[in-house]
Amino acid sequence: MKKLALAFVGGLIFGLGLILAGMANPAKVLGFLDIAGRWDPSLAFVMGGAIAVGLVGFRLARAQPMAWTGEPRAWPSLHGIDKRLVLGALLFGIGWGIAGICPGPALVLLGAGSGKGLTFVLAMLAGMAIHAMLPARAAKHVESMGSTKG
Repeated sequence: MKKLALAFVGGLIFGLGLILAGMANPAKVLGFLDIAGRWDPSLAFVMGGAIAVGLVGFRLARAQPMAWTGEPRAWPSLHGIDKRLVLGALLFGIGWGIAGICPGPALVLLGAGSGKGLTFVLAMLAGMAIHAMLPARAAKHVESMGSTKG
């Protein structure tokens, strides 16, 4: 129950922050991304503030072996930049540039009853499902190639 309550409070604070900062407004985000047109630099300050808060938060979290929920901290095991990371970042950026929405604000928009938010979340879930299927298919393909050679 404590874990659920902390997740709810954290999500609520995050969602309110996105709304107050304008990150849940696709028109504002697209204005920020339009550096060759009518550029709106205000979200740069929002992102700078978020990075500063995140740096402090991660530094404090790394110093504590246990999370507030009492569970051990789990940190990413991959540290390098590879083709999958670059491709994923490119796809994320292209989607963000086309829609003016990224996953966090999409959930805020969904909660507000936005049709754009619903469309984005459905597309995001479809992409996640496709991603989940790809590694399994690639592994099967490699296994079948190995068995035919032998």
